[in-house]
Amino acid sequence: MSDQVHIVTGGSRGIGASVCRKLAALGHTVVVNYASNSAAAEALVADISQAGGRAQAVQADVGNEADILALFRAADDLGDLAGLVNNAGVVDLAQRVDEMSLERLSRMFSINVIGSFLCAREAVKRMSTRHGGKGGAIVNLGSAASKLGSPAQYVDYAASKGAIDTMTVGLALEVADEGVRVNAVRPGIIDTEIHASGGAPDRVAQLQSRLPMKRAGTADEVAEAIVWLLSDQSSYTTGAILDVSGGRAILP
Repeated sequence: MSDQVHIVTGGSRGIGASVCRKLAALGHTVVVNYASNSAAAEALVADISQAGGRAQAVQADVGNEADILALFRAADDLGDLAGLVNNAGVVDLAQRVDEMSLERLSRMFSINVIGSFLCAREAVKRMSTRHGGKGGAIVNLGSAASKLGSPAQYVDYAASKGAIDTMTVGLALEVADEGVRVNAVRPGIIDTEIHASGGAPDRVAQLQSRLPMKRAGTADEVAEAIVWLLSDQSSYTTGAILDVSGGRAILP
């Protein structure tokens, strides 16, 4: 994977930021995508640069096709694309399905599902040998919620991540003989800012005692799995969905 360009959507914070740091430390050029928090993205790029790595922050809302196209054009200017991490995603306030608005559902699926499809489309166009590419890898971010359903909380989020599971398997088979591997990581309860953005900043503390390992996971623990799936060490792994959930995804 030496000296390759990788795009990490939602790369300025949490799991995405940890992936960016690890990829840069391995010598890769990283495109740190962010939607609105330019300060966090630029601070991460500065940290990577200070450590001797190469990174560029690029603003793009993955719920907007024009932004996605601009994101990939920016990556093209840096070199050949070798990896995509479909990390960007949103959650919303806890609600029952019979309370959900069309606006909420449209936003959820536009960013979490359609955005991931469009990013994967652009990545395949660049990496697939069918299109003259040199191969590469895509890692999608799923969630243990896709198996648990998140009743009375985030059924829409869980369903969007279920779509990511299906997309991962289907796309992996579609491009398996074109030099592109497609896998997913399915985190459980991870101690990141996503819980606060969903209106539950204390969710980790509230659930910790009920988790099989009695603790939440860290962004670094998830990032290690993602970086492995991007690497040549996983060269015969495609269509896999790796649970990084501390056992939560296998609870009855």
